[in-house]
Amino acid sequence: MNFEDDLDRYERDGEDRFDNYGGHDDYEEVDGDDYYYEDADDAYEYVDEFDEDDYDSYSDDQVGRLDPNDTTYTFVVVNSSTEEKEVVLFGANEALAAPADVTIEVAESSHNEVREESKANPFTIVGMKMSVTNQQQFDNVLFLFEKTSSGRVTTHVKQPRNYQSPQNFDQKLIHATDFTMHVTGKSSLRFKAKAGTTVFTFSIQSRTNIGNVLQGRNVAEVNTAPQATGLPQIDLARLKTTPILSQMASPARKVRRVKRRPARRGRGRSRRSFRRG
Repeated sequence: MNFEDDLDRYERDGEDRFDNYGGHDDYEEVDGDDYYYEDADDAYEYVDEFDEDDYDSYSDDQVGRLDPNDTTYTFVVVNSSTEEKEVVLFGANEALAAPADVTIEVAESSHNEVREESKANPFTIVGMKMSVTNQQQFDNVLFLFEKTSSGRVTTHVKQPRNYQSPQNFDQKLIHATDFTMHVTGKSSLRFKAKAGTTVFTFSIQSRTNIGNVLQGRNVAEVNTAPQATGLPQIDLARLKTTPILSQMASPARKVRRVKRRPARRGRGRSRRSFRRG
């Protein structure tokens, strides 16, 4: 399909419909003939067309890709007491300390490093595995908590039991593939930890990298590797190439921009003679 012909046809139709723009008629019918004003051609000003290779913003190679080996956080929470304790993961702005008899460790680094990283380079978690030594831990809900410096508080609730399935033979493990959390300095994950050990494995889907600005690159980085489920029939199917972000900008279509202004009346002559001349 020739889109240029369609655009020209739409343009001509639009000009015919708006000949009397601003109360001025460019064409009049006089004695059965079309009457055309000489200076009516000044009514429109055309801007040069875009080149075929022009883009509005981003192109496919401008959105960075996360290293597949750098997309996991493993939090190990140990409550050595016999009582439930409120635990806060992330929450860099508040920087609340762990309660007594509770330790929070991150296998890849440390909780403090993760907090500092979330303030400078926020990231998005999509997918979570949660394993426990006390199966009753799944009875306690997870709170996705966000608090701004001006005092606004937003809370969302996640129920771990919703992710249990009869096909899951390990009743002390859940895999929440659709668990989503945007981690910034003002966000945190809160829950009541029962006695024992709770392990969270978070999968990072996207992250901002402010350092890319120094190299003139896009700050967005995306993980294109699919989550591993442990089921070969699913994991092998997910190894197929997947697009980066659906929200990534696509190339601009070639368009012609037209700036309109009211036509001025002038000395008239026949449009037919005008065309022949």
